[in-house]
Amino acid sequence: MHDKFRKKYRLPATTERLRQQIALEAARRLLDAAGDLGTASTLDWLDRTGENDFYVAKRKAAAVLGHRVRPGDLPSDSEVRDQLVTLWRSRRGQDEAGEEPAMPEPAEGEGVAALTEHLDRFAVYRMRLLPLEAVKQNPKFHPEGDVLYHSLQVVHLPREARPYDEEFLLAALLHDVGKALGSQDHAGAGAEAVRGAVTERTLWLIGHHMDLLIARERGLSARLRRELEASEYLEDLKLLRELDDAGRVPGMVVETLDEVLAYIKGLEHETYLDQ
Repeated sequence: MHDKFRKKYRLPATTERLRQQIALEAARRLLDAAGDLGTASTLDWLDRTGENDFYVAKRKAAAVLGHRVRPGDLPSDSEVRDQLVTLWRSRRGQDEAGEEPAMPEPAEGEGVAALTEHLDRFAVYRMRLLPLEAVKQNPKFHPEGDVLYHSLQVVHLPREARPYDEEFLLAALLHDVGKALGSQDHAGAGAEAVRGAVTERTLWLIGHHMDLLIARERGLSARLRRELEASEYLEDLKLLRELDDAGRVPGMVVETLDEVLAYIKGLEHETYLDQ
């Protein structure tokens, strides 16, 4: 039956500003729940925080701010994680200076790149990779399952051929982080999400990792084709494309995320770097 009052009382769409405010308030609640655990313990606690914890924090944040928001209009978990990084950095810096914690406003467009000066880059990688476990994929193209498992396969495969190439291994591990950000261009979104936490070579590979697939399926523009052909990283991109296609094996045995990050972090101390 038609309800003539339904449209009149429909909840308004959430504005970008309101989404940021809700994300910040939800982040504040999650960080307060973590308590004073110290840097490592706080990050571990946040890593273990699940979807339900984020959802509850977002709903409570919206209520505290005096807004009724449809579940689909709430900020994403990734948006809350970004605000968590900002808030955690702010509190950490003020604690070291002996100041009272301030209540920062969400920064327009501020991402991880602005935070890496104060936050260990491997914490950034974990923060971007962990949500991928909840991102399911079309089984027709990805029979292996979620995006994190796919990424762990892709970084596992080149370990024999390029065991010391940290930049390439990071590109393989991080190439799909944009799939958790809700963007149609997950390659571009992923590159922006880790800008400042990786080298230009790694950034370029992440941002262009879909180009050769697009070229194979429907062709590239002349401008982009010239850019790829002129790049010194083209052979790396071809290898990454092969690995992306190969890392789709159901049940493949791979290292855990912690093991992969520990291996890559250990490359900083390898003696070959000093030769």
